[in-house]
Amino acid sequence: MNDFFYAFVSLFTEMAPYLLLGFLLAGVLHVWVPKSLYIPKISKANFKSVVWSALFGIPLPICSCGVIPTAISLRQDGASRGASVSFLISTPATGVDSILATYSIMGFPFAILRPIAAFVTSILGGVLTNLSTKNEDESFTKAEPVSSCCSSHPPEPVEEISCCSSKDSEKANPQTSVWAKLQEMWTYGFVDLVQNISKWLLVGLVFGALISAFIPDDFFLGLRDYPFLSSLLVLAIAMPMYTCATGSIPLALALVAKGLTPGAALVLLMAGPATSVASMLVIGKNFGKRTLFTYLASISIGALFFGWLIDSFFMEFFLNSMLLDGHFHGEGHHISLLNSLSGVFLAALMLYSFKPQKKHQEESSCGCG
Repeated sequence: MNDFFYAFVSLFTEMAPYLLLGFLLAGVLHVWVPKSLYIPKISKANFKSVVWSALFGIPLPICSCGVIPTAISLRQDGASRGASVSFLISTPATGVDSILATYSIMGFPFAILRPIAAFVTSILGGVLTNLSTKNEDESFTKAEPVSSCCSSHPPEPVEEISCCSSKDSEKANPQTSVWAKLQEMWTYGFVDLVQNISKWLLVGLVFGALISAFIPDDFFLGLRDYPFLSSLLVLAIAMPMYTCATGSIPLALALVAKGLTPGAALVLLMAGPATSVASMLVIGKNFGKRTLFTYLASISIGALFFGWLIDSFFMEFFLNSMLLDGHFHGEGHHISLLNSLSGVFLAALMLYSFKPQKKHQEESSCGCG
């Protein structure tokens, strides 16, 4: 139990400052980058739209269930099928918060390769979708109402015009507008986003610490002689289950510490957040079976390819960069004051996120005259 407690605290405090920075950047992106900026760029069924959609999706901190209503909203607003699939693949597998958290405990190479792999895979998925559905009608009819499984609130529309805050009122009272945006940035980054990932982050940390404390160090070591087989096994397990992009990091690190290949860990980091049974069902109903098949095939091909690339050519390099002994056994590892303070602040935010949140006041008071 002492090993479990230390592994949990060590992982949590190591990730905390990077997660807090990620939440801040996520709030900035959400409030200060208008969504209308990228809608015109992803409306055509061509390669350029797919690339733009992948680029816009990578930094957004949206989970695999939350991305579905967002992608459907984009599709309704004119995004092509290929751009929608590209967004569906790139967004949940990364996010500015998970990229920073990946760097904090898995090292710089993983933090760089993870978004690159998601970007390439999302482009593959978008291009294949455009090719496989080029003879289908581009109009979109939603099969059924879709809500996010990460939150009880309805999904945020892509473009919302509020009768309570027009452009004229912003010009008349710019200080109030800026203050309202700062409040919204804080609420989104440090309340809503923390609420969305807290449960899955704790699940990942607990399982990672349990694996670290109770599974022998050489448990998966035999699989290193069969790296592609281990990646296939991880893919089969990861695709139907749900893991968020951030919560999967300590789990992947713990598995590698017990002998799993770093390539198989990347497969988990890519396939786990990007797919789940719930997302498969909703995508199949709203985008069609052909698009669903292309979506799953693209994620499988991309994850297995980049996993094979790591295990075949860079296995020792990635293993050395992860500094496993320092994270899990505490040999010479010291929790700094910054990490400790960040951990306390993040824990307070997470405890607050488990409280029932009241609806924003404007949702009940807004009326048009």
